Amino acid sequence: MEFSIVVPIYNEQDNIAELYRSITTALDASCQEYEIILIDDGSTDHSFAELQRIAAEDVRVKVIRFRRNFGQTAAMSAGFDAAGGAIIIPMDGDLQNDPADIPRLIARIHEGYDVVSGWRRDRKDTFVSRKVPSMMANALISYLTGVHLHDYGCTLKAYRREVLEGINLYGEMHRFVPALASQYGAKVAELPVNHFPRLHGVSKYGISRTLRVVLDLMTVKFLLAYSTKPIQLFGRWGVYTIMAGIGSGAMTLYMKLFEHFSMNRNPLLILTAFLLFMGIQFIVLGLLGELNARTYFESQGKPIYVVRDRLNFG
Repeated sequence: MEFSIVVPIYNEQDNIAELYRSITTALDASCQEYEIILIDDGSTDHSFAELQRIAAEDVRVKVIRFRRNFGQTAAMSAGFDAAGGAIIIPMDGDLQNDPADIPRLIARIHEGYDVVSGWRRDRKDTFVSRKVPSMMANALISYLTGVHLHDYGCTLKAYRREVLEGINLYGEMHRFVPALASQYGAKVAELPVNHFPRLHGVSKYGISRTLRVVLDLMTVKFLLAYSTKPIQLFGRWGVYTIMAGIGSGAMTLYMKLFEHFSMNRNPLLILTAFLLFMGIQFIVLGLLGELNARTYFESQGKPIYVVRDRLNFG
């Protein structure tokens, strides 16, 4: 199968029929084999009834129904796991993404890229509650991950299947897949795509999600930089803290010996003990992290590298 379209659905009963029509209209002309995977993320309206009706009419439509609302990342992960296409394209179910952009994303993949991320250059959303937080988040994510994209939040992307196979998603981490994929050497590109205003239903995004994104960004930064060498992070801070403790202790002794300042009345003594204790804690935490990293990779047989090609190995 050439490609799979993955669409999380949550209370989009008024959009599903038009979503299906627009996808098939855009893709049927390509004469390529594809499937549409629709994930009902615990909708409380009549979304599932609409999905049942469409699935009964078109065998290319696959439906997954969650028992409750697990969130967009979980819905995407379920769709990725079920997808059979060589290229996987997630998109939103609110009709704001344009399925006509899908062939352009696929064409860019065929140019040699592993990930092609949509960029809603002319975004049709409110400025204060949607655009401003998005611009701030994109700048921060690009800076910390080193993968510079204008629009991490755009759901419309294209991935080679093998890129997604080694990535597990949690929290709000679906938006960080390009950065996570880059860790394994994936070639990432960006492509301007269309964006439409929402006509039906209620947006599930807002400023409240920004905090969750920032917290997940901290996780991604750690995974990108230190997932296989946590001692390099915690051990470094442990050494710095111990050195500060030694300096504080030396100052305490100097004040005792040359300025006759009582040690038991000197707050630097408490600071010295605190810094030395924290330094040891940091180092122990780093060593425990090393043990956990080795347990993770060795128990699952995961290598710490990714090979693109092999030649003359039989």
